[in-house]
Amino acid sequence: MSPEFFIKAGQLLLSLSILIVLHELGHFIPAKLFGTRVEKFYLFFDVKYSLFKKKIGETVYGIGWLPLGGYVKISGMIDESFDKEQMSKPPQPWEFRSKPAWQRLIIMLGGVTVNLALGFFIYMMVLFVWGKQTLPQESIPLGMQPSSIVEKYGFEKGDKIVNVDGKELDNVLDINRMLLFRPIDYVTVEKLNGSTTEISIPSDLGSDIFKSGQINSFSPIFTAEIDSIIPDSPALYSGLQPGDKILSVNNEAISDWVSFSDWMDNNPDDIINVIVERDNTIYTVTIDRDDDGTIGVFPAFNIKTTNQELGLIESIVEGFDYGYWTLYEYVSGFKFLATKEGAQQLGGFGTIGNIFPAKWDWKGFWMSTALISIILAFMNVLPIPALDGGHVMFLIYEMVTGKKLSDRFMEVATMIGFFLLIALVLYANGNDLFRFLNG
Repeated sequence: MSPEFFIKAGQLLLSLSILIVLHELGHFIPAKLFGTRVEKFYLFFDVKYSLFKKKIGETVYGIGWLPLGGYVKISGMIDESFDKEQMSKPPQPWEFRSKPAWQRLIIMLGGVTVNLALGFFIYMMVLFVWGKQTLPQESIPLGMQPSSIVEKYGFEKGDKIVNVDGKELDNVLDINRMLLFRPIDYVTVEKLNGSTTEISIPSDLGSDIFKSGQINSFSPIFTAEIDSIIPDSPALYSGLQPGDKILSVNNEAISDWVSFSDWMDNNPDDIINVIVERDNTIYTVTIDRDDDGTIGVFPAFNIKTTNQELGLIESIVEGFDYGYWTLYEYVSGFKFLATKEGAQQLGGFGTIGNIFPAKWDWKGFWMSTALISIILAFMNVLPIPALDGGHVMFLIYEMVTGKKLSDRFMEVATMIGFFLLIALVLYANGNDLFRFLNG
C-alpha cells in the first residue's frame, strides 16, 4: 500500500477518535448532571475484549479494538447492548428510565449538539488561523464553459459569473455546488460582448444535473498552454515543449484549450501543422498524430487562489455561514440517495478517508474533520431506532401523548434499527470495495 493510504488512514482514525469522544461526552455530561449512572464510556467497540480499560468511580473508561464508533452505556436505557437482565429489575432512581422525559431528551440530544457545534467551531477557527481562499471571476479572464445541461437555459461559452441571487461569490467555482444543492433564483453573467444578463434557474435543475452525471455545470476556460508532454509521443518528437501556447491548428485559430480539444475531436487529419508561441517567438511544428488521434500533451490549468486574512468576528460570522451551507447541502443531497445513481455513490470508510489530503496538512485535516462532524450530527438525528434520533422520536411521542412506550417495543425497534444500520454499513463499504476492484 502507498504512503498516501497510511497518511489518510491515520488522519481518519485521529479524526474519528476526536469526534467519537466528544460525541459521547455530549451524552455523558448531561447524564451525570441529572444524576444518571454511566456504566461505560468507550472509544470504539469492545467486542469480547478491550485494548484498554480502567474503572474510575462508577464508570469504566476504555478503548475497544473495533473502530466503528463508540458508546456510553447508561444505566436503565434500552440501547444496542440489549441488557435485558438490567431492564427486568425494578427501576432505580439513578437509571435513565427513572428520569423525566425532558431530561432524557437532553441526554439523547447531547451528542448531536456537540457534533454540530464542533463542526461550526472548527470552520470558524480554520478561517481565523489560515484565512479564506478566494477565487474571483477576474482570476479566470476567459470566462466559463457551461455544460450541455445548463446551456439550454441561456449560458454560453465565455460567460463570466457576476453574482448569484445578487451576491458575488468568493470562489466562482462554488457555482457548481450551489446549482446542484441550493435553491437559486437567478445567476447574473457577463457575456462576451460585455453585456450583463440575469438567467433564471428552474427549481429542479439540481436533480437534472445529478441525473446527467455532469456534476460540474461550469468549467474554467484557459488558454491552450501545454503543461507537460508524454514521453515517446508525437508532441515530443515534433519539438513541442511545456509552456508552449497553441495559437492555431491547420490555419484555424485556437483561442483556448476547449477550442483545441474540440478541433482535435472533430478533425481526423493524421498530420497537423500547429503554430505555437514560445518565449514571445512564433514557431510552426508538424505533428503526425497517434492512431487514436492524440498527440500526447497535457493542458496547463492554472488556478491561483488568493488568501484573505480574517479577524475573529469575521471568522465567526463566515465560519457560521460556511457551516450552515455545508449542513444544508449535505441534507439537500440526501434526497439523491433515493435514486439508483445516488445509492451507487454511497460510500463507507474508504470514501470518508479520501476526503483527507494525501499529505499531512493540518488545515485540510480540520476542514475534513468539521465536515465529518456535521455529517455525524445529521446522521445521528435521523429517526432510526438504535440512533440518537430514534430515541428522540420515541421521547417526543411520550412527551406529546403522555404515554411511555413499552420496554418490549423499544427492544424490538432498537434491534430492527441496529440490523438496518449494519446492512447500511455493509452496503456502503461494499460500494467502496466494488469501486476499488474496478479501478
